[in-house]
Amino acid sequence: MTHGQEVAQPSGVWATAVGVARVRALETERENALFRDPLARAFAIAGRLRSSSPPPEDEAERRRRLAVTFSIVVRTKFLDELLQQASASGIRQVVLLGAGMDSRAFRMDWPEGTRLFEVDTAAPLDFKAAVLSTERAVARCERIAVAADLRADWPSALVAAGHDPAAPTVWIAEGLLIYLSDDDVELLLDRIGAQSAAGSRMGLTLGSRGVIERFGAEAEPGSAASMWVSEMPDDPVAWLAGHGWKATCHTLRERGAAYGRPIGTPPRREERPGGLISAILR
Repeated sequence: MTHGQEVAQPSGVWATAVGVARVRALETERENALFRDPLARAFAIAGRLRSSSPPPEDEAERRRRLAVTFSIVVRTKFLDELLQQASASGIRQVVLLGAGMDSRAFRMDWPEGTRLFEVDTAAPLDFKAAVLSTERAVARCERIAVAADLRADWPSALVAAGHDPAAPTVWIAEGLLIYLSDDDVELLLDRIGAQSAAGSRMGLTLGSRGVIERFGAEAEPGSAASMWVSEMPDDPVAWLAGHGWKATCHTLRERGAAYGRPIGTPPRREERPGGLISAILR
């Protein structure tokens, strides 16, 4: 692709990945940014999303946007730390499930020998490849794109691409599970477990209880919230223990405060731990 050439535009669920890139671009511009993502702005521009846009007139939509933005920023920082900890423990295989416009292969420092697999469908991977080519981006580890539908036989495609199930892996499912049905989430967890050696780690983000009722029902058609279909279980720790993982759960509120980004509103009565999860295979 030459500079300035058109690329196929985002559509469907994966189009939300470009919206996430826009949020990361805005965070990158902050003086006290929790992370820096130099490629985020290029993804947003290629997806025809401006770096800034007028605030919505509807109060419910404004609240939803603020909540989603806060969630994206905090979860990005949380999972960055989880990946750094996994690397420090000696893990050299990273799998990003539903990778979207994730640029961690390019923006984070990785130990020598790290192999990072990005699993997503062909459309977002092709869009991403075009932008990366235009930006002349150079990965800081061995990056391997794996075109596969996470509701199909993606483990076979991952192994064919070079993933070694006998070696520990750190798995990331960021902003993904909320778009999958409960049955698809269970199948995904089963497959992750089957591809994980002892000592593997996992980072998940889950939709908090009640988020679909609060924001999804009133969301504009085609927006990210309109496509949310699942929320976290009542007891995420017990749920993941049933899949063989020892989990630690955090709320976005808790992590935001720890990162110097406290939420001004008081917690809701139904707010429970579990939106951000780190887990180790038993």
